[in-house]
Amino acid sequence: MSNRFIVEGVSISPDHLIGGKRVPSKETFAVHSPLNWSVELGRIARGDGETAQQAVAAAEQAFPAWAALSSAERATYLHRLADLIEERKEDLAIVECMDMAMLHESLRLRLIPRGALNFRNYADLAVDYKERVWSSKGTANRVVRMPAGPTVIITPWNAPFMLSTWKCAPALAAGNTVILKPAEWSPLSAALLGDLIVEAGFPAGVFNIVQGIGEEVGAGLVSDPRVRRISFTGSPETAVHIGVAAAKNIVPFTAELGGKGPLIVFEDADIDAAAKKAAGQFDDSGQVCLAGTRILVQASIRDKFLELFHHYADQHVMGDSRDESTTISPMIHPVHMARVAGFVERARKNGDTIVRGGKVFKEGGLWYEPTLIEPKSNASEVVQSEIFGPVLTFQTFVDEADAVRLANSTKYGLSGIVYTSSAERAERMGLAIRAGTVWVNCFLVRDLTAPFGGVGTSGIGREGGDYALDFHSELKTIQILDGSVA
Repeated sequence: MSNRFIVEGVSISPDHLIGGKRVPSKETFAVHSPLNWSVELGRIARGDGETAQQAVAAAEQAFPAWAALSSAERATYLHRLADLIEERKEDLAIVECMDMAMLHESLRLRLIPRGALNFRNYADLAVDYKERVWSSKGTANRVVRMPAGPTVIITPWNAPFMLSTWKCAPALAAGNTVILKPAEWSPLSAALLGDLIVEAGFPAGVFNIVQGIGEEVGAGLVSDPRVRRISFTGSPETAVHIGVAAAKNIVPFTAELGGKGPLIVFEDADIDAAAKKAAGQFDDSGQVCLAGTRILVQASIRDKFLELFHHYADQHVMGDSRDESTTISPMIHPVHMARVAGFVERARKNGDTIVRGGKVFKEGGLWYEPTLIEPKSNASEVVQSEIFGPVLTFQTFVDEADAVRLANSTKYGLSGIVYTSSAERAERMGLAIRAGTVWVNCFLVRDLTAPFGGVGTSGIGREGGDYALDFHSELKTIQILDGSVA
């Protein structure tokens, strides 16, 4: 299979990228657009265990030469790739819009440019690395980074291009070779990234892309003893299997596994701003791991908040993601929509109150109405489980201690949002909430040098800045006896 296919005027290779060449598979799988599920966009190579072995072998062969380059030499490749991403921004945006239905404007203006920034950011961070140098017990000491080895990157179906670049960039900048396995529900932007890798002149085998079903090709990748790092974003259930495979080969492993973030509004907050931000959590059909999906509002402002929340939620427009007036896109896949709808139906049967929404927007499509549920108890499934759809819960609290109790009452801990006008309360809540990131009076403001990750079921390890570069490296201490060398 070598024939490329066309999506919205953009040519896409259906094949893997292994050792710098396009490699087909005997089996393929279909890719559909959530915007019109009845239309097949194309068929993609379906990798297997043998494909996984080929890709790891290519990465292993390319590793010594890539690792031997200086950070500045590797940065040249990463900046060249960033340039090409910016040049192909429009193509990448429309293909990803068709592939997973994220809003086209968000992709074109924010997420695709962020992909280029990821490569630039990590290239520069690696070059600017300052070795720790000190004297101790008659010796001169310094800490250096060594490239770790072939690295497997497994990415999710939401925001696939941005998240692929976010994970691959630090691995490459650190001197590792990469095997990227994109999600089978949204593989097309990764296929375009493969073209850009070749065009940027990366040495063969430094960056490989393997497509397919997780159990068929992903399992072979993470269990290969030649792999020295694994970075995964996805479900906790899959992470358990990957973690077991990594442990058998004693391979460091990071996992970002989603969240169930609280959005906490105190009576002293800018209630209008908080309500607007809360209604904004329906963006991208709620398919955002960082979203504040549990709205916690101080009881004294319950009615005022809900009035404003409904006002802003009413302004959402469900429609074609290519249309600039659309604010809520369809969900990724019929299987996923059925899963989300199942949560809502069980909530009804459980006696939770459906405050708004709660049904499919249009029969035959993948749009689900923005839904708000007031649970009968904090133990309700919709409170405790990640739904990953346009479904939020609403609860009230009495005081700060009650807010902290509710905020920390799930097994997740990726992010939290707090609205208050009190600096003292902002400090207390920021420290008290068990999460990898806490935003106060804002949301989704990201500094790429800051650590990113979760606690509890939200994952292990940290990405971002030097935290990611350290993960993708082996740290070595060199000690030289004072006066022993000239």
